[in-house]
Amino acid sequence: MVFEGSSAAISHTGKVRSNNQDSGYAGANLFVVADGMGGHAGGDVASTLAISRMEGLDHVYPSTDDAQAALQAAATTAAADLVRASKERPELAGLGTTLSAIIMVDEYAVIGHIGDSRIYLFRDDELTQITTDHTFVQRLVDSGRITVEEARYHPRRSVLMRVLSDMDIDPELDMFVMPTLPGDRWLLCSDGLSGVVDEAHISKALRLGLAPGRTADNLLKQALDGGAPDNVTVVLVDVGGAHPLSSGTPTVVGAASNPSELPVPTARPSLTGWLHPVLQAANEPTHFEPDADYFEEIIEEDRRRARRRRAAWLAALIAAILALVAGGFIAYNWTQTRYFVGADEDSVVIYRGVQQNLGPIVLSTEVKDTGILLADLPQYQRSSVERTINARSLADATAITERLATSVLPPVPESTPDPSPTPAATTEAPAP
Repeated sequence: MVFEGSSAAISHTGKVRSNNQDSGYAGANLFVVADGMGGHAGGDVASTLAISRMEGLDHVYPSTDDAQAALQAAATTAAADLVRASKERPELAGLGTTLSAIIMVDEYAVIGHIGDSRIYLFRDDELTQITTDHTFVQRLVDSGRITVEEARYHPRRSVLMRVLSDMDIDPELDMFVMPTLPGDRWLLCSDGLSGVVDEAHISKALRLGLAPGRTADNLLKQALDGGAPDNVTVVLVDVGGAHPLSSGTPTVVGAASNPSELPVPTARPSLTGWLHPVLQAANEPTHFEPDADYFEEIIEEDRRRARRRRAAWLAALIAAILALVAGGFIAYNWTQTRYFVGADEDSVVIYRGVQQNLGPIVLSTEVKDTGILLADLPQYQRSSVERTINARSLADATAITERLATSVLPPVPESTPDPSPTPAATTEAPAP
């Protein structure tokens, strides 16, 4: 049964790279993304060879087992093509490509994957990454050494552990079969999209429900707005009839869309050691397949980097604490050059320091209790003392208290009874 759905494919060089090493394919039953690597032209050749081998798989299969076998065989043949190409053109040594492919068989998706291009499934408004990146940082994530968020910015995030390459004639693809439902949206993309646009924004674009072509344009625009340091390739597949069916004519994008015009590069200086003998362009990620022991070497390097990072953070923390302590000490010493006149419970007191406190830290100490009672001061002066009066120095504070002392109200005299006896009232007797 021919797959019923609609699809779109789009590819862009990006804003930094000088050429497009990605390739994409959207046909009747087959959908593929390949991200090439291996120098200025090596990546073009690698992804183009992979797509050319995959194109022959775009037909109806009697079973998912048949589709899986065909997909693995095509990948193995593509790897042999890469080996042959690097032998015939030594300047291409080190070329390779990722490969993420879906073959639709009835209501199932047969998936083959190697590298760090990705396949996502958008179902019921939820985006799920179906494939696992074959990268160094993904191994660090799987082993619990770093988080997913840390992996996005890790300096080795572009180091691939498995790809189709001229170094392995028997590539190991992740192969599995998943049921697919009407309304599903399958997204295949190179890391030029997934490395720039996070899953939240990808989900938002898919959730709009626009046709595959417009959705792919939207995703590409987000990658370009994010700087697009790498080539960007998007293949989008809708299952069911939400949008008109595609014409049936395969869409090929990226390097594979124009293989006859691939440039023939001149030989360039080689690197020594166990890196591939290709001088990477300055604007290209360091995609290459490492030797067998490279993973442990990189882990050790990552540990050293982590130790240096922890030491740097610790040194910065210690420096910050010392600066804070020194600043606090200087600030405290400055407060102890200040004076003010204030009040305790009932009298006027000279204090050294400032009126404010820092939590439990008291920034003032009592210098002298003047003995001037608040109750003996006029009301306005008592209020001033209770609000505190700033002084430039101890002498200035003493002068303020002396002026306060001169304004002390005189004591109110107590009333005393008259000591002279009151003459007794006499009553005159009436005259006889």
